Amino acid sequence: MECRSEMGRPVILLICGTLVYYHCAYRDASLVSLLSDVLIVLLCSLAILGLLFRQINISVPVDPLEWQISQDTANSIVACLANTIGAAESVLRVAATGHDKRLFLKVVLCLYVLSALGRVVSGLTVAYAGLCLLCLYMLGENSQSVSAPLSRFRRRSNGPNAENAVEDDAI
Repeated sequence: MECRSEMGRPVILLICGTLVYYHCAYRDASLVSLLSDVLIVLLCSLAILGLLFRQINISVPVDPLEWQISQDTANSIVACLANTIGAAESVLRVAATGHDKRLFLKVVLCLYVLSALGRVVSGLTVAYAGLCLLCLYMLGENSQSVSAPLSRFRRRSNGPNAENAVEDDAI
């Protein structure tokens, strides 16, 4: 059951990303329009389900406490966001000082490539392509048919001692 839910996350993320991309790129609508459309669909769906449950005489209690996230979850989300922003800021600070010339060249090259890419295609298309690549990566990590050959390849690339170490770990 755990594997199925792990495989479903990238698929759901890809479907949601595709719908957002379609709504914003092809319909030339804003994110506010997307949000209002989503809320309208949710409201209508809940109203239809409520009417259906009332006709079948099924009582569905709505507990507002189930809709809240815990304080620990909120703290971990904010901490992850702060760590990501802090890491990016520190990399840019080190690159800007010029102490690490290799890092400076990597940052300049990445920014140049992103700038050139931004002139060719829209930012929304680049974000959607990144989302597709992320979903493919997540599917590849969770797929056992991909993981098994990769693990065999990793053992071979490390040399003959790696296979002995893996066999020792298995024992």
